[in-house]
Amino acid sequence: MNVIDSSGWLEYFNNRENADFFAPAIEYVHNVIVPTISLFEVFKRVLIEKNRDDALEAIALMKAGDVVDLDDNLALVAAELSFKLKLPMADSIILATARAHAATLWTQDAHFKNIDGVRYIEKKS
Repeated sequence: MNVIDSSGWLEYFNNRENADFFAPAIEYVHNVIVPTISLFEVFKRVLIEKNRDDALEAIALMKAGDVVDLDDNLALVAAELSFKLKLPMADSIILATARAHAATLWTQDAHFKNIDGVRYIEKKS
């Protein structure tokens, strides 16, 4: 199973330099876990950078995976990860979701560099 960080989805949807890194995980959609916080982040960013139709199209592709809601247990695990690893809220929720499903987290977010269970690629400028 795979969880793609919001930055990875955006990289893929915008066909940026690291899109090929994320493509294998994203395109094997029946093995993708999608935290609801990622839906929020991607929808908002695409809405800002493009338009509502493109944002809805991106979300439709993401929802082809298994969308996982933030529940009370996941929230507490995320809070502990945020505290221990000094992660921002959204990042800790995404990592907690990946760990809860024994999934690999794919990202280009430097907060995740050198964390177990993470496939990291440095973001190109």
